[in-house]
Amino acid sequence: MEFLELARNRYSERSFAAKPVEEEKLYKILEAGRIAPTACNNQPQRFYVLKSKAALSKAAKLTRTYNAPVVVLVCYVESDAWHNPRDGFCSGDMDASIAASSMMFEAEDLGVHSIWLRGFDSGAVQTAFELPVGTIPSLMLALGYPTANAAPFKLHGEREHMEEFVVEL
Repeated sequence: MEFLELARNRYSERSFAAKPVEEEKLYKILEAGRIAPTACNNQPQRFYVLKSKAALSKAAKLTRTYNAPVVVLVCYVESDAWHNPRDGFCSGDMDASIAASSMMFEAEDLGVHSIWLRGFDSGAVQTAFELPVGTIPSLMLALGYPTANAAPFKLHGEREHMEEFVVEL
């Protein structure tokens, strides 16, 4: 599928079936995140794959996971991220987001649906999953297959016109 078609068709899944994601597909999804571009190629992103009942239950207590059979907790190691010497900007969250976007589109290409989750308290996630000091949670990416009645959110295809986004200088 052409990328723009893939991007237009992808939507945030809110109705996951109990069907597990095949290991070979999950590997490809994680590989897409591993090879994603990062600032200065520092590669600070880390992925915690939540598949066990205990881990998924823990995640569901921290944010809505829509009963996804797999949730990838996408983090970054702050000391590994690039820090801009001019203003101190830390690339970690940006790098983790780029990796998550790559995983999201690879999942879609493989027929696996996803939803980007960020309705959680970072400190609570760090504590619940006993993340190493300096490992910062950016988001969770829920993955799985849709139920028979799954559908995009009603506003899915609505986008502002190009003129609203592009400014030529």
